[in-house]
Amino acid sequence: MTRHFLTLLDLSADELKQVIDDAIRLKAELRSGTLNDSFKNRVLGMIFEKSSTRTRVSFEAGMTQLGGSALFLSPRDTQLGRGEPVEDSARVLSRMVDMIMIRTFKHSVVKRFAEYSRVPVINALTDGYHPCQLLADVQTFVEHRGQPQGKAVAWIGDGNNMCHSYINAARQWDFELRVACPQGFEPDSALMEANRDRVKLCATPAEAVSGADWVATDVWASMGQEDEQAERLEHFKAFQVDHELMSHAAKDAIFMHCLPAHRGEEVSAELIEDDQVSVVWDEAENRLHSQKALMLFLANA
Repeated sequence: MTRHFLTLLDLSADELKQVIDDAIRLKAELRSGTLNDSFKNRVLGMIFEKSSTRTRVSFEAGMTQLGGSALFLSPRDTQLGRGEPVEDSARVLSRMVDMIMIRTFKHSVVKRFAEYSRVPVINALTDGYHPCQLLADVQTFVEHRGQPQGKAVAWIGDGNNMCHSYINAARQWDFELRVACPQGFEPDSALMEANRDRVKLCATPAEAVSGADWVATDVWASMGQEDEQAERLEHFKAFQVDHELMSHAAKDAIFMHCLPAHRGEEVSAELIEDDQVSVVWDEAENRLHSQKALMLFLANA
């Protein structure tokens, strides 16, 4: 049966640990100059309905480093952008490429695409979830602080797709997640309820960060929410992560942000540039390594 990666729950906890271990190994191999052509003559189809820097470069570079190639497909260049049914595109593309990643708006689109695809489908971001970013985040934590099991993690800001994937990560890697959001911007209530044994909604950012080993945030207005920017700035102004907020965390706590960041809004410029606390550049690089490991896993599953 074809395996897909639409959320972190599509892999078992042991499989996810294997992917992270493989990502760290692949990173070391790349730096040592070891050649890996596991994907020779294989093609990744990359469907982008949302713009991207890190996602496109990491998947495209990753396929190249593994000896394969990647095709960039935007709505302007494909029949998907002209109304072709998702299931038809899935049937056709999956007969021509070996794997497909999709970055789109509605999570239902990747679910429907996977249902009709012959080859593995990877969710490279939807409005519901961003699981590939969590692979990179967990890899980064493992590299800097060891396994996240039993740790306390704080999510500060919007209860968005990143927050939803952090909730799934708390379940899969067995850590405690504390979420602090402005009223009205909480994560999906059903998802919170399903994970109430390890996820807590906090009244303030300071409460969420208190004693935390790992603090993460994201922009206050994501792609597609630009018209809400001014309103969101007002609601979120007390939710900036800076050195003062980090002072409530554990002494060796680290800060993550999936980028791009708006300095002076969700994170202070001083904190994101403080390499004693901020690991965002390692985190960004690890998209490359963790996605290579994910693709190899799916190809061999």
